[in-house]
Amino acid sequence: MIENGTALLGLFGSSFLASTLLPGGSEAALIYAQSQAIAAPLLLWVTVTCGNTLGGFTSWGIGLWIRYRYPNKLLEKPVHQKALRRIQKYGSPLLLLSWLPVIGDPLCLAAGWGGTKPLPALFYMGLGKGIRYAVLLGAVSSVG
Repeated sequence: MIENGTALLGLFGSSFLASTLLPGGSEAALIYAQSQAIAAPLLLWVTVTCGNTLGGFTSWGIGLWIRYRYPNKLLEKPVHQKALRRIQKYGSPLLLLSWLPVIGDPLCLAAGWGGTKPLPALFYMGLGKGIRYAVLLGAVSSVG
């Protein structure tokens, strides 16, 4: 039982870090956890979705911090500028795409910097990431 708890904590940590500006591979960790049957698929899904969503929300918080700590500075990277323009145009629903590789993490950062409201941001991040992991688990289950 403790081994499964440790494995779930590792899955949570992996998915959290993968959704910050640090590189990571939460999908591989989820597929491995599923293949080892460390927990029921629903528990794996909840664990990885919560970890990844909280990681994205951490990036959102960093963006908010930058907004208030350095109000006269802009996000400098072109990818951040592009994400900020999209956030300003479409708002929190754009965070449904926060699961996408390369653009998802800067999108969360830009959403915080752009002043999106925290609860809608958290909701749309979680929804997008949850759908992605549900599809991944479904695909892995149908293959195995």
